[in-house]
Amino acid sequence: MDSVVSDAGRSVVSPFVEAEEDLRSWQTDRTRAPIATKIVVAGGFGVGKTTMVTAVSEITPLQTEALMTQASEDHDDLTATPGKLTTTVAMDFGRLTLDDDLVLYLFGTPGQQRFWFMWDDLVRGAIGAVVLADTRRLKDCFPALDYFESCGLPYVVAVNHFDGSELFDADDVRDALTIPAHIPVMIMDARRRISAIETLLSLVRHALDETPEQS
Repeated sequence: MDSVVSDAGRSVVSPFVEAEEDLRSWQTDRTRAPIATKIVVAGGFGVGKTTMVTAVSEITPLQTEALMTQASEDHDDLTATPGKLTTTVAMDFGRLTLDDDLVLYLFGTPGQQRFWFMWDDLVRGAIGAVVLADTRRLKDCFPALDYFESCGLPYVVAVNHFDGSELFDADDVRDALTIPAHIPVMIMDARRRISAIETLLSLVRHALDETPEQS
């Protein structure tokens, strides 16, 4: 069988990479393994976690969406999201390459309380979390805030602006949620890729500040 290793450059092309893709240096140079970073996207039911992972992922995202049924009517409040037809029942997964050697792996958590038992597994190994909030129901993000505070994981709060909802300043949201001053709070649109990337960059910076490299 022909070898995929070049005698001249000793470069390796993964068999999982399409030939027409623009290859990154770490995909062709075995000496430059990428830094893989895990990030969790959390928040209440229907707040936009799946939308954010889908918008930012450079690969076809893994989604575990299930149709909403009458059986969930007593458990899931659709008042603020009457058009929602599906819900995440396990997790969302996507990937984003920020630089030649920095890759973010995104894990979206399920929002309903009955699926919270999976959070411990999803959070393991993550450098930080994005907590999405909806100003129409800010109380729904308190469980995520309490969870990340209790486990000491760095996080940022991103207010996902929905069409027709009232716009608030980040400082107003900070006061309403009693978010400490050192934690970034921003207004974003989970449907827009650039807005989602800016949120992720803010989390990476915050995580680096919170967990400085040990000497």
